[in-house]
Amino acid sequence: MTAAAGAVLAARDVHKAYGRRRVLTGASLTARPGQLVAVVGENGAGKSTLLKILAGTLAADRGEVRVSGRLGYCPQDPVLTENLTVDQHLRYFAAAYRLPSLKRAGELAGMLGFGQYRQQAAAALSGGTRQKLNLILALLHDPDLLLLDEPYQGFDWETYLRFWDVVDDLRARGKTIVIITHLVFEAARFDVLADLADGTITCRTPSGEAPGVSN
Repeated sequence: MTAAAGAVLAARDVHKAYGRRRVLTGASLTARPGQLVAVVGENGAGKSTLLKILAGTLAADRGEVRVSGRLGYCPQDPVLTENLTVDQHLRYFAAAYRLPSLKRAGELAGMLGFGQYRQQAAAALSGGTRQKLNLILALLHDPDLLLLDEPYQGFDWETYLRFWDVVDDLRARGKTIVIITHLVFEAARFDVLADLADGTITCRTPSGEAPGVSN
């Protein structure tokens, strides 16, 4: 497969159909260390389908996806166990990632203003707070590539700003982040806008130019 040197994510010619409905018809995307990439498009364009395929939770009908390094994935709908507390979720995920401690969990909880909820059951959390936990679980093992499907859905304004502080910290450490977003006013934050339409992706910079990395 031909991809940019040092790419963390290289997806080529990805196809996916649900019955007769063809959602992806040759979508390709490349992302390098430190890049912030927005996947944009109309409702029903296949953005979440694309992210699931990139994350490996959904099989493509055809095409290739290559990921270098650790992967973190935050789906749009939190996948939580209702009767477990926040702290229990963190401990189980830390054990799955073979982390020696919950130090990173504590740092992220502080950055997102989440620490006071650690003894609450997931069932008792508000939608926005559940999404915070969803995001922290995806970040817990300090992934090299982070795939986020509308990660700030339900966040209040303060938490939304805190989220971008977390993103800035990750980018400063060379992490690659791909985000599905519907918020047009965010465009200037991104290095690359990947517009998904008619099953394929066209990449551009926020200024409308072709990005330096070919997809």
